[in-house]
Amino acid sequence: QVQLVESGGGSVQAGGTLRLSCAASGRTFSGYAMAWFRQAPGKEREPVAAISRSGSMKSYVDPVKGRFTISRDNAKNTVYLQMNSLKFEDTAIYYCAQCRDAGQICGLGQYEYRYWGQGTQVTVSS
Repeated sequence: QVQLVESGGGSVQAGGTLRLSCAASGRTFSGYAMAWFRQAPGKEREPVAAISRSGSMKSYVDPVKGRFTISRDNAKNTVYLQMNSLKFEDTAIYYCAQCRDAGQICGLGQYEYRYWGQGTQVTVSS
């Protein structure tokens, strides 16, 4: 049984920083690409960033490029999302997800991910 547990969310003022963590268990972590998604109030869940199983390849959606960094530590079975220069519009519940299939990389489509965490709230005040 795969479990993904996010942590690190909270409330911060605009311009601040947060670092999210997602601890995984249940499958060989290094065998699967990972991603972060978010869902703002009243909106659909959207992708934020993805990382290959080795960590060598990363992709980001345009609104977070240059501000967010996804990384992973396969020895700790953990994926991270460093969020700098936070904006009010970054307010959302953030979810980590694990790719459905073993392989080097997954894209940013939700259908590509099989396992999801419970989410962690990020609130940015302007």
